[in-house]
Amino acid sequence: MNNLIKGTKFEWETIIGLEIHAQVKSNSKLFSSSSTKFGSKPNSQVSLVDAAMPGMLPVINEFCVKQAIKTGIGLKAKINQYSVFDRKNYFYADLPQGYQISQYKYPIVGEGVVTIDFNNGESKDIRIVRLHLEQDAGKSLHDQNPVKTYVDLNRSGVALMEIVSEPDLRSAEEAALYITKLRSILMYLDVCDGNMQEGSLRADVNISVRKPGENYGTRCEIKNLNSIKFIKQAIEFEAKRQIGILEKGGEIEQNTLLFDSLISKTRPMRNKEEAHDYRYFPDPDLLPLKIEDSLIQSLVKEIPELPDERKKRYINDFHLSNYDSSVLTSEKQTSDYFDKVLESDNDLKGSAKLVANWITSELFAILNKHDLDIHQSPISPEHLGILIKLIISDKISGKIAKEVFEEMFQSKESPEKIVKEKDLIQVTDTKEIEIIIEKILNDNQDKVREYKEGKIKLLGFFVGQAMKESMGKANPKKLNQILLNKLR
Repeated sequence: MNNLIKGTKFEWETIIGLEIHAQVKSNSKLFSSSSTKFGSKPNSQVSLVDAAMPGMLPVINEFCVKQAIKTGIGLKAKINQYSVFDRKNYFYADLPQGYQISQYKYPIVGEGVVTIDFNNGESKDIRIVRLHLEQDAGKSLHDQNPVKTYVDLNRSGVALMEIVSEPDLRSAEEAALYITKLRSILMYLDVCDGNMQEGSLRADVNISVRKPGENYGTRCEIKNLNSIKFIKQAIEFEAKRQIGILEKGGEIEQNTLLFDSLISKTRPMRNKEEAHDYRYFPDPDLLPLKIEDSLIQSLVKEIPELPDERKKRYINDFHLSNYDSSVLTSEKQTSDYFDKVLESDNDLKGSAKLVANWITSELFAILNKHDLDIHQSPISPEHLGILIKLIISDKISGKIAKEVFEEMFQSKESPEKIVKEKDLIQVTDTKEIEIIIEKILNDNQDKVREYKEGKIKLLGFFVGQAMKESMGKANPKKLNQILLNKLR
């Protein structure tokens, strides 16, 4: 795949690595028992440990450690049985301790891989360097007062997994595919809720450009991007900015940048720090983590069917296309819904393609229109299964099914009840359809003559009139067959 960008003088290659900060899905923080509930009153979920009061000691949350190990297993990564918590020293107003408890030399998870899939059926492995646990900082609020900044420490101490990739990504599109796939894996594992709007998942983007085949250029880091749209925009702008400087004979300064989404541009935040700037050293209040092999093996048994495995099952067992399988498995809630539809009736497994089409077209469309997620759908998987069974058994037509579907969404009633109450059962009786067709032909003798003289496009007219006469209930296939025979 050619991802080269044309400058005014040369072609350039973008080199991208992502650092994903995923908030661990847990009820309490990494080193305290404070709640992690989002949206609570400011500073209402802050223990003495979170506020860094003198003499307060951190205590590791075992559940968060297990969540990190499960994530490593899901990323096909090495689980390090020995890891160390370090102090990463820097000052922010919303970092009460004056340092962040993180991991540096000895992270809990080592090398892994995430496979991204392209629309043309090709795939690419993106290597994971490491995953380490760390505590989140608080949040500075700049819009509450014209001259003051307020600090909310509710987020202080919340467990984060920082997942660092190798610089294997070559375009904004690849970066979007990578974070989408990684988010999907985390949600399948139930280790992160993936809510980017609430900050549960955010990304730092490291980006440089080079002429193909040359060494890596000087990289800049774009901090705290919380939407896939902004990630793509930031990468595209920053790549062009760096290319413009280099083609004019300038040099790239290694900076930390912020992305202004209002004007779609990056701007300098500070000079890029290196590891030595943070003065890492092992946290004296926390013992090294020693993970027993028995714990790892027990967590392996808890790993659910992940997107790649589920996609493979859809292709092999239900003969779905690579594209359909990718769409269904991109969100766990969607693939769970699909599985529940098929499980509602064994006969539907032979019509998996039809089920997939109804979910990805009709259901997606109506949910998007009403700004709903699939788990909020008024149409249950069981009811959608019944509707599709009515179609494949020829009890209702596809057109009528769409009308019933709309009614199901509004009323939450079963399709069988709606079809019965509105008398929508499809007419399949051959004699009844013949009577309807004979009436239409007798009422339109002039058009019958025109059809026989070669105006075969009039067939659509006859079909439309017959369907209208039957109030849309005639079986379209039988109607077409009988009509053609009569016209001959």
